[in-house]
Amino acid sequence: MKKEDMKIAVVCSSNQNRSMEAHAFLKKKDFDVHSFGSGTQVKLPGASMHQPNIYDFNTTYEEMYRDLASKDHQLYTGNGILRMLDRNRRIKPKPERFQDSSLLFDMIVTCEERVYDQVLEEFENRTVRLYKPVYVVNIDILDNHEAATLGAITINDFCQKVKDSADLDGYIEEVIIRMDNSDWTNLLYAVVFY
Repeated sequence: MKKEDMKIAVVCSSNQNRSMEAHAFLKKKDFDVHSFGSGTQVKLPGASMHQPNIYDFNTTYEEMYRDLASKDHQLYTGNGILRMLDRNRRIKPKPERFQDSSLLFDMIVTCEERVYDQVLEEFENRTVRLYKPVYVVNIDILDNHEAATLGAITINDFCQKVKDSADLDGYIEEVIIRMDNSDWTNLLYAVVFY
């Protein structure tokens, strides 16, 4: 694979906060990037912890924005949800579910271990095999706005180191091991096949 052709996917649960922050950051750095969610529904914080706002993956970011602004503009402005949705709708129309995508990637970065497991499970369940390898790497990122920003920087650093390597396939494990030995991240990774 040529480094300049490296295709990256970033996956969190709902394709809202962590994956979209990384998507925006990597896009600004000229990476070929897409973002996804791995859950069955899109969940956003609600008026209480026990009352989340739940949407399906066909709901646009614009529709979510209008819905939450009409419900409680002050609450959803104060907790940053409207700002997040505004960013999201400038990047793409709606959240996408990883399990429904037919795109092929060279590297998939997940934002929590549960999502990493869901991505690996999706590869195990696929019946059509192309025997094209893909690296699946997990970088744990808390699901809040500040952690998402820091996580996007970490994901960018990782992708940049991989992209700058002389031999992508031979060097990616070395980059992962080096990053895993640092104090600020705990990486999981696997090589799977489309």
